[in-house]
Amino acid sequence: MTKTASSVPVTSGGARPIASPARRDDPLALLGWLTERDRRLLDVLGEHQVLTTGQLAQLAFPSLGMAQRRAYRLYRLGVLERFRWHAPVGSTTWHYTLGPEGAALVAAARGTDPPRPAELRRRAMRLAASPRLAHLLGVNGLFTALAGHARSHPGTALAAWWSERRCASHYGQIVRPDGYGAWVDRGRRVQFFVEYDTGSEPLGRLVAKLPGYADLAAAGGPTHPVLFWLPGAPREAHLQRLLAERPAAGLVATATADLAAALDTSPAGPLWLTPGTGRRRPLVDLAPATGRLPSPQA
Repeated sequence: MTKTASSVPVTSGGARPIASPARRDDPLALLGWLTERDRRLLDVLGEHQVLTTGQLAQLAFPSLGMAQRRAYRLYRLGVLERFRWHAPVGSTTWHYTLGPEGAALVAAARGTDPPRPAELRRRAMRLAASPRLAHLLGVNGLFTALAGHARSHPGTALAAWWSERRCASHYGQIVRPDGYGAWVDRGRRVQFFVEYDTGSEPLGRLVAKLPGYADLAAAGGPTHPVLFWLPGAPREAHLQRLLAERPAAGLVATATADLAAALDTSPAGPLWLTPGTGRRRPLVDLAPATGRLPSPQA
């Protein structure tokens, strides 16, 4: 039997209420119901696999409550899938990924065949059980924090955000960054690679990644700064000592999640420390001298 969605109107982003589609198992029936913000979320999840409710809010919503309500509605319609692990006390956040209808719409936009529901379910199970889930969410959280900063600071924008998979398809034979981004702040633009550290591997392994970026530049590839995002100050201080002992060919900077929380700022803020200096800089200050965008033509 075909399931039907509730006919209770849903308000999205301050727009007028939109009636729910008559059928939840037909992507075509969803087209007139999904908002531009919904479609953006589908694009992001198609590229970056999974986001928490808080990351959805940073990316596209004015409040956590609105993100929770909209994500739940999309889940009920099969546009999104979700999972979370049991917590002995309280509850953990929901993790959202593409549901059958969302995956079908993303596949249609890409001109590919959608995955079968059983395969999509297996993907979600593998993702939920993956030992790299915390790493993936950490990388995604860095970028959604930038997106959230841009939404509340006119003149700034997250102009590009590539996943590890997309980076691997471009640079996989030389380097495998956890992400690539481009940040715009009042007419200046900085492009960067991200190396996200969860604290679980020797710091020497992080430093050992830098010659690959030098090889990429020598092969005619980009020379973007390499940004190490670490959990706390002791680990950052140790990494800074290693970087000072083995200088990299290009610009390298470090920052920590603890400092960002203490300063109540996003990765766009004055968090970034380059080896041999004592002053932390905003993200945009890592741009090369030619990082200013061209002025509009008169």
